[in-house]
Amino acid sequence: MADGHTSHADLRRTPLFALHQALGARMVPFAGWEMPVQYPMGVLREHLHTRTAAGLFDVSHMGQVILRHPGGAAGAAAALERLCPQDFATLAEGRQRYGLFTSDAGGILDDLMVANFGDHLFLVVNAANALADVAHLRAGLPDCTVEVLTAHALIALQGPGAEAALAALAPGVAGMRFMDARTVAVPGGEIRVSRSGYTGEDGFEISLPAAEAEGFARALLDQPGVAPIGLGARDSLRLEAGLCLHGSDIGPDTSPVEADLIWAIQKVRRPGGARAGGFPGADRVLEQITHGAPRTRVGLRPDGRAPMRGGTALFAAEAGGEAVGHVTSGGFGPSVDAPIAMGYVASAHAAPGTPLWGEVRGKRLPVTVSPLPFHPHAYRR
Repeated sequence: MADGHTSHADLRRTPLFALHQALGARMVPFAGWEMPVQYPMGVLREHLHTRTAAGLFDVSHMGQVILRHPGGAAGAAAALERLCPQDFATLAEGRQRYGLFTSDAGGILDDLMVANFGDHLFLVVNAANALADVAHLRAGLPDCTVEVLTAHALIALQGPGAEAALAALAPGVAGMRFMDARTVAVPGGEIRVSRSGYTGEDGFEISLPAAEAEGFARALLDQPGVAPIGLGARDSLRLEAGLCLHGSDIGPDTSPVEADLIWAIQKVRRPGGARAGGFPGADRVLEQITHGAPRTRVGLRPDGRAPMRGGTALFAAEAGGEAVGHVTSGGFGPSVDAPIAMGYVASAHAAPGTPLWGEVRGKRLPVTVSPLPFHPHAYRR
C-alpha cells in the first residue's frame, strides 16, 4: 500500500495520527500521507471483522470540498455537469451520487462522491488527486466558489454493526438509506454523514471538525463490535466488492465505458438524452456507449491459491499469441477464501466463464473471467 515516492519527513498526518499510534498501527506512506496499513489484529482478521461486525477507517486523507454557486445547490449541480457525465440536476437534497471527472480524451481523471446539502454540494475526492481536482474545479467552474475543508477529518464506519454503533452517538442516522446524506446532531455539535462507503457493506462516512475527530473515533471504538481497520483490509474489502481504485483500475487512460461504469452515467446524459454530452471527452464516451469499447474491465478468478497481482499479462491461449489484457488489482479475498483480481481484457474475451491465462514469473497459469462483485453488496436500500 505504500506509494514509495515520499520520505517520512514530507508526509502529512491526519487528525487521528496519535490515535493510530496508541492503537499499535503499522504506518506506511500512502498518497503523501502517513496512514495505518494494519493494526495488531492483522489484515485478514480486520477484513473479516468488517464483514461480520463493524470496522472504523480513517479516510481523512481524502479531499473534502464544498462547491457553492449563486444559484444554490441547483446552480452548483448544473455547473458540475460541465466537468462530469453525471445527472446532478436531479440529485435531491439529502442525497449523494457517484461521479467522474473526465478528460478531453474521455479518460477518467478521478472518481468522486457528490452530495446535495441544500445550499451547496459536498464533494469527496481521492487523496492522490485532491490538489489537481481542486485546480480542475476552479479552472472549469469560474462561476462557483470552491472551498477545501482543510480542518476536517473523515472517518468511515463499515459493516453490519455500523448503524447500531453510530446511532448510539447520533440517533438521527438510523432512518438513513444507502446514499442518503445529511447533517446530524451529536453532543457538542453537528457532523456531516452519508450512508455509503468503499467496502460493499452497509455503513457511513462521517465528516467532522479535526479537533473533535479523536474523541468521536474513541467513542465509536467503545461501542460493541467496533474495531480499527487499516488500508490493507480496506483494499481487500473493496476488491471483493468489485469497486475501482483510481490509479489502478481506472485512470486517464480508461474511459467510463471500458471501466464498465456506464451505470454511473444517467440516461439523460447518454446518447438521445435531454442533456446528452456537454462534458469533457463526450464524443469518445458517447460513441462507446453506442457502439461498445474495445476492452472491458472484468472480474478474474485465478485457479489454485496463488494471487495474480496488478500488471500480470493475460493471454487467450496457454502458449503463444499476444496478450489480450492485463490485471489491474489482485490479491486474496478472505471472505471468498480464494484469490481474486480485476483487469481489462479485449471485449471479445470479456464474457463470464471465458478461460484465460495469466503470465506469472514466466509461466502461464489458468484464470477465468468472473462476474463482479465477488462478494455480494449489503447496502441498506
